[in-house]
Amino acid sequence: MIEEPKINRNLALELLRVTEAGALAAAPLQGRGNKLAADHRAVEAIRGALGSVDMKGTVVIGEGEKDEAPMLYFGEAIGNGLEPEVDVAVDPIEGTSLTASGLPGAISVVALAERGTMFTTHAHYMQKLVVGRRARGVIDLEMPVEWNLRRIAKAEGLPVQELTVVVLDRERNNQVIAQIRDVGARIKLITAGDVAGALEAALEMRFGIHCMMGSGGATEGVLAACAIKTIGGDMQAKLHFRDDKEKEMAVKEGHKPNKVLCLDDLCSGKDIFFAATGITSGELLKGVRYEDVYAYTQSMVLRSASGTMRIVDAYHPIDKLRAKGLLPEQVAVR
Repeated sequence: MIEEPKINRNLALELLRVTEAGALAAAPLQGRGNKLAADHRAVEAIRGALGSVDMKGTVVIGEGEKDEAPMLYFGEAIGNGLEPEVDVAVDPIEGTSLTASGLPGAISVVALAERGTMFTTHAHYMQKLVVGRRARGVIDLEMPVEWNLRRIAKAEGLPVQELTVVVLDRERNNQVIAQIRDVGARIKLITAGDVAGALEAALEMRFGIHCMMGSGGATEGVLAACAIKTIGGDMQAKLHFRDDKEKEMAVKEGHKPNKVLCLDDLCSGKDIFFAATGITSGELLKGVRYEDVYAYTQSMVLRSASGTMRIVDAYHPIDKLRAKGLLPEQVAVR
């Protein structure tokens, strides 16, 4: 017997309006070199949009501590206070440096799940291993890179040399990069965009990426896990510490520093909702662009109960965006 979802309406479609607001607010600052201003605009827009959603939400992945972030901070109550009660994970701009530099792949992201089901931590980094449906159940983060790549290749029905692995281009990942190259697999290096990279790996048949390896943001790891769980991929992770102080903080939070975290550890929810909207055009989603009297957006919307993935193209009247403050009057669009 199929278990009925506890949340009986599709909140993902309401989240779509939230991430659209974040992307539309940040888009006018594409390529203008001010990532803080872009992030501030996206935070304000997303905070306002989330406030109107019928939910009793608590931010568990957000902008940081209350004294560092006046909005979307850890523990903040969000929504209009009605049921359902949910955890909220939000990254107003995943790729602030990409937005400021006008580079591909910046997105606005929000995920929801039943209250108390999302992994929470103040740790900065997380070692990750992400695959799609075909390689689900064959990975083990505690085994060597070569061992995992050969098992992934077998599951994909490919020679290991035909695998493509996405890795965040950071010095801390140099050893992983070298080990992948020793096996002979291809590498796609990304400068930012952990969530988008993980989704490309989980949707391997669509993007030709078979795996994601290396360490990236911990909060981005939880957001990615929410999406990966809805589309049937697989993921394992482990907290990555730069020093003993970060490890001690994790222990105080109740985490085991060397524990391998599986999908259910990162998000144990059964009713998961995920939405992402492109800010700058990348392989995952097209970015915001302005066409005559409209602003165009492309978004991805996921719901675990149905397993549905929607790609939504939308056109927003520019005069209404200006009226809402999502497009400053001084920004020319033609």
